[in-house]
Amino acid sequence: MSLTQSLTERAAAALDVSRAARSSKVSTLVMAVAVAALCALPFLVFAQVTDTLVNLFVLIALACMWNLLAGFGGLVSVGQQAYIGIGAYSVIAFADLGVQPYLAVLLAAVTCAIFAVPTSWLAFRLRGDYFAVGTWVIAEVYRLLVVRVSSLGGASGKSLTGLSGLDQTLRGALTYWVALGLALASIAGCYLLLRGRLGLSLMAVRDEETAASSVGIDVRRAKLLVYLVSAAGCGAAGGVITVSSLSVNPDAIFSVQWSAYMIFIVVIGGIGYIEGPLLGAVVFFALQQLLSDYGSWYLILLGAIGMAVALWLPRGLWGLVRDRTGLSLFPVGYFVRTRAADADPT
Repeated sequence: MSLTQSLTERAAAALDVSRAARSSKVSTLVMAVAVAALCALPFLVFAQVTDTLVNLFVLIALACMWNLLAGFGGLVSVGQQAYIGIGAYSVIAFADLGVQPYLAVLLAAVTCAIFAVPTSWLAFRLRGDYFAVGTWVIAEVYRLLVVRVSSLGGASGKSLTGLSGLDQTLRGALTYWVALGLALASIAGCYLLLRGRLGLSLMAVRDEETAASSVGIDVRRAKLLVYLVSAAGCGAAGGVITVSSLSVNPDAIFSVQWSAYMIFIVVIGGIGYIEGPLLGAVVFFALQQLLSDYGSWYLILLGAIGMAVALWLPRGLWGLVRDRTGLSLFPVGYFVRTRAADADPT
């Protein structure tokens, strides 16, 4: 045995490499209890509470999708409202064909992924700021096309059919569970995706596209996959918005306001962390509930908070929490421990 092999074996024997720290197991247990409590909430609280939480779950799903796209893939889009709108109108169209609206939410996600294929062909020809502006223009084009389709209600929008026969309490509970499932699926999907080979490829492409390509990473394939996943998630969120509001309007559902919400939530929560959109959505939702009656002052305060976080907390609130505590609810790297004590994740 050579000296190098001997040293390598001794080093390996002294270290313990795993995908989770001890604190991760505790946080997993806490999150499982929290999820169980959220699932039971329609049996424990008034319908008004669960109706309000639907908006929070939609924001979490949208922010997770934007964080996946921009925070891990380096694709800063301000046109994700295109897929929110396509998803919302897909539910309307499928319901008109006789498909149960809750099932149509899944079909809306698939529809958006299909629409994202030709859209990506065009958008990926743009770089940097041009990509961001281009996605916004593409979203406006989709809005104008939808407005011209009279069967979808034109400029005045259209109401959703297929849920009028359901009891209002049952409909509220089903909508709540669908929204909760979407938020959980978004978080779990991002976590599983980023722990795999694609996650490493995405982060390499985000950091340096040319270098990633030089080591054999298929840059275009990695970008396309994450773009399709993000489009499908935004489309499902648009579908949930439709089954919750029971109608859709093109100016509202294709509004750039949705992208502004996603960006704000991810920036204050922590871009590039799976936990960031979750924390940012809770903070943003709380601000909405507390300050929405203050009119323009509410928007001014949101802007001030966004600028303050961007200046003094560039890694967001979760970055601050992680620096102070070392906590990671969704570790995507490896933890290297000596036999005696934990060490930082690689």
